[in-house]
Amino acid sequence: MKALVTTNFTFPNQKSFYRGKVRDVYNINNNYLVMVACDRISAFDVVLPKPIPFKGQVLNQIAAHFLNLTKDIVPNWLLSSPDPNVSIGLCCEPYKVEMVIRGYLSGHAWREYKLGKRIICGVAMPDDMKENDRFPTPIITPTIKAVSGHDEDITREEIIRTGLVDEADYIVLENYTRKLFEFGSEYALSQGLILVDTKYEFGNYKGEVMLMDEIHTPDSSRYFYADTYAEIQAKDQQQRQLSKEFVRQWLIENGFQGLDGQEAPVFPNDFIELVTERYIELFERISGKTFVKQNYDSVEKRVEAQIEASINQLV
Repeated sequence: MKALVTTNFTFPNQKSFYRGKVRDVYNINNNYLVMVACDRISAFDVVLPKPIPFKGQVLNQIAAHFLNLTKDIVPNWLLSSPDPNVSIGLCCEPYKVEMVIRGYLSGHAWREYKLGKRIICGVAMPDDMKENDRFPTPIITPTIKAVSGHDEDITREEIIRTGLVDEADYIVLENYTRKLFEFGSEYALSQGLILVDTKYEFGNYKGEVMLMDEIHTPDSSRYFYADTYAEIQAKDQQQRQLSKEFVRQWLIENGFQGLDGQEAPVFPNDFIELVTERYIELFERISGKTFVKQNYDSVEKRVEAQIEASINQLV
């Protein structure tokens, strides 16, 4: 299956280019950012050897969907999404933390809890919880954005004390994080899903705190099926979920957790197809829309042309 793995464009007034784990980011005249969501997939902060067709389109279109839905709750960077894989928005100065919020004891928090830890990022977790139990109140567990390798847990106090974010702005980040999670949780439930945990990235644009990057996608969020959650939890079984966690579990079963000296295994083709199906299912469940698969023929040329046309309109 074809995929959009990388881009390497040069646009008028382009100031810089950055390739993230999933997105290729172009800075246009320090005014606008162009984000191309490619089909690369990462886990344990490592880009894996094979891409997942349509993944970038799913991420970009879900993010645009929620950015448009929440713009009256929290200001965000998005101006337009001219192509299935492209978003264009304001060039914000990013805060050097990721705001992770957890409604349930899952993923990284559960792995820490299972080791006996009852405090994560300075936040206490109750005793006697099982995997995937709901927290009494959602907890915010921020991380430092790593240039490479694993992001690191950090406390609210450390963030403020070290000046990563000043206290006034950090209070805004926390407030926005809780508002977005509350909205996302209610919206997910209306679609028969539970928003388990997610992360948000913020930046500053001319003195205003703005939501950046993606929101409520399967790369940044974990979802359970609402109709079977209680029954499965009562039986102490693994939850049915729509997220990237099943990719992480496959990697763990195949001896990879992103640790030093470990080499990422290569997905077999049937597993790649399964991952694509999961991403498309989440798009349709969370958006209520039918997913329309893009045409990968000459995809790089199409993406470049759409971006150029949009940039010309902005300038």
